[in-house]
Amino acid sequence: MFLGQEYEIFDWFIIHFTENNGMAFGIEFGGYLGKALLSIIRIIIIIFGIKYIIALNKKNMPNGALIALGLIIGGALGNIIDSAFYGLIFNDSYNNVASFISSGGYAPFLHGKVVDMLYFPIIDTHVFDRHFIFFRPVFNIADSGITTGIMLILIFYRKLFN
Repeated sequence: MFLGQEYEIFDWFIIHFTENNGMAFGIEFGGYLGKALLSIIRIIIIIFGIKYIIALNKKNMPNGALIALGLIIGGALGNIIDSAFYGLIFNDSYNNVASFISSGGYAPFLHGKVVDMLYFPIIDTHVFDRHFIFFRPVFNIADSGITTGIMLILIFYRKLFN
């Protein structure tokens, strides 16, 4: 798909191809060096997160809490893999379809973008003559894992993580 291309599955569900720099809502952090630093910090957090889950598993933590943490770490890992390798193996998707290339991509290691494709404009209407869309963000499966894991902890396991 090319950047911005979309397929309407239902009125409320659209596959919409977009890329972001790896932070929520496409926020950037300090340019080239900041992107590398952010990626390295994420990798360190993922390593400590995996060690934390292993330690909690030995303490007989409830399976639901371990699954919630696993969703968070798995989602973070998915996004960092996208950020680390997508730019290495694909050319850019501006005005053309991104394609797999064997001689280097559009960005060096740890500087690729994260692909988002899930768009759920559940309510698309006008309020007081202004266009209003409820749930505008475009996201990916990894983002869903992170959000689901956090929600599970906040709803069911908050007392375990004081």
